[in-house]
Amino acid sequence: MAHVVIVGAGLGGMPAAYEARETLGPEHEITVVNATDVFQFVPSNPWVAVGWRKRDAITLPIAPYLERKRIAFVASSVEQILPDVSQLRLENGDTLDYDYLILTTGPKLMFSEVEGAGPEGGHTQSVCTVDHAERAHEDFKRLLDNPGPVIIGAFPGASCFGPAYEYAFILDRALRKRKMRSKVPITFVTSEPWIGHLGLAGVGDSRGMLESELRSHDIRWITNARTTRVEAGRMFVEQLDDLGNVVRNHELPFHHAMMLPAFAGVDAVARTEGLCNARGLVEIDDHQRNPTYRNIFAAGVCVAIPPVEATPVPTGAPKTGYMIESMVTAIVHNIAADLAGKEAHYKGSWHAICLADMGDRGAAFVALPQMPPRDVNWFAAGKWVHLAKIAFEKYFIRKMKKGTSEPLYEKYMMRALGIRRLEN
Repeated sequence: MAHVVIVGAGLGGMPAAYEARETLGPEHEITVVNATDVFQFVPSNPWVAVGWRKRDAITLPIAPYLERKRIAFVASSVEQILPDVSQLRLENGDTLDYDYLILTTGPKLMFSEVEGAGPEGGHTQSVCTVDHAERAHEDFKRLLDNPGPVIIGAFPGASCFGPAYEYAFILDRALRKRKMRSKVPITFVTSEPWIGHLGLAGVGDSRGMLESELRSHDIRWITNARTTRVEAGRMFVEQLDDLGNVVRNHELPFHHAMMLPAFAGVDAVARTEGLCNARGLVEIDDHQRNPTYRNIFAAGVCVAIPPVEATPVPTGAPKTGYMIESMVTAIVHNIAADLAGKEAHYKGSWHAICLADMGDRGAAFVALPQMPPRDVNWFAAGKWVHLAKIAFEKYFIRKMKKGTSEPLYEKYMMRALGIRRLEN
């Protein structure tokens, strides 16, 4: 009997647990370790920030749903990974031995890289967690009482730009519903070299379409933006040209600001020698396995992948839900192969597929593969995307409660976008 331990119970960890149970069978032990005892559907956080969702609608307790599938759960952070002896030391004082370790921890949010940034001790808001989104909602309510300039965007090094665009359009819609948009100028400040880059060098006509959407929503923008520091009600931004030279300095006032940070590896993972790159993100081979420690696998945002291209202000490549799901499937099948004495040969699909809400419309893109040149390079917008994302939220949470191991992103996205099943 093997013991598979999964660290992290988010969009990667929960599906990994369900798929491992179904694929590996009842004879093997599976344990999920997570810092908190609740699962949160992170894509809905921008809605929480404007009061369109409550915490209870997008979270669920982890333990009862895992236990129904005979999956053990431990609510604790990991203090240390001891890969030479295949053991975890937990912050609650316990130790946990493993035969296979799957890391789906998500990222450490690096607000500390910009002075004065972040919701905890800083001056900017975030939608990276439901706790942050609830804090952003409190700040949003203060904005309603005292309307003024808003800044939304992404700090240098960010790799996840979609939620920033979503929040800009969702906030615009929330203000228009209240007949307050005319009192709140919005500026989109992003480290991307141009609007619609998305950390992917663009997808289809994402540049033209997103620029058009920003213009039609009366949202100004600053690209190649290197935010250097934030003070109470004021953000300092250097705007660079394509060669990386500073061409303009901005001192931007704000009453409300939501800026996405760069990502790094969580502490316990990052300080494990031989496991990670300089950012603390897990190095993996084509089969999601760490080259140094062959019984450690990783999926999702905690994985090290190179940026699509060099940009004047550093940007990273995003990991979308579809990509994360395909990584998880590859890991589980490769563990099954190893248990059977066979070589690992399953690979994740490095494809980017996304539905992004824009308040009352939405944008969808498909990049196959993520790195250009691509076989499919498609971007579209319309009200149908808004409706599809709402439906997907309900679909995903319902499936998490059911404990399904089916490929949720692939099944739903393919149907919503009208594309056939994607092969690795």
